[in-house]
Amino acid sequence: MLEHIELFFKSIFIDNMVFAVFLGMCSYLAVSKKVATAVGLGAAVIFVLAVTVPLNWLLDKYLLQDGALGTWLGPEYADYNLGFLSFILFIATIATMVQLVEIIVEKFSPSLYNSLGIFLPLIAVNCAILGGSLFMQAREIESFSLALNYGVSSGIGWFLAILAIAAIREKIRYSNVPAPLRGLGITFIITGLMGIGFQSFGGMLTGGDDAAPAAEETTAEKADIKKEIEEDEIDEKEISFNDAIQE
Repeated sequence: MLEHIELFFKSIFIDNMVFAVFLGMCSYLAVSKKVATAVGLGAAVIFVLAVTVPLNWLLDKYLLQDGALGTWLGPEYADYNLGFLSFILFIATIATMVQLVEIIVEKFSPSLYNSLGIFLPLIAVNCAILGGSLFMQAREIESFSLALNYGVSSGIGWFLAILAIAAIREKIRYSNVPAPLRGLGITFIITGLMGIGFQSFGGMLTGGDDAAPAAEETTAEKADIKKEIEEDEIDEKEISFNDAIQE
């Protein structure tokens, strides 16, 4: 359970798709002028990541990994390695889910579909979506539930990023921003500050039980060094005393 909680908060704040690895910046900058539009696109990204990451985990586990075919097709297929198909299969899965999202949004929310415009089908080539599956594969996530957790939390992280910048951009329309910084200039500055804020959550996962042994080890090392120095001083005094007696 603790592993799920740690992965959830780490994917949202510390390894945020926008602020940590700068993925999905095109949609992040273009569709963040209004909160309503940002919420719609963010929800679509959460759905696509929540579905594609676990599906691609299954593909990677039972099809793409070295020797994966041998586990369910027989030992004679164990030598086949289909890892070179990772990009093709991952993108095919993503494109299928994006088409499904596009159909649903167009059916139930035509206004949101029109406001998102070309950026809704462009989710299929959003590097944040593909990055979620590739990071899942690179980190060798062990179980389907962890893959689902990672997909949902990564989507929530991207959703919070675009929602926050959209809310700020709506507010700064009424602010006296210097002319050279209006538009993307001030947006990049705010994004950098938000990235610093999100990265500060790293302290949540670096303290606690791991820090205590390190402190104990440091104290023990200091005690050993002090003991060695005292022993050296005693040896030096004995040598000096013996020399004095001989003289």
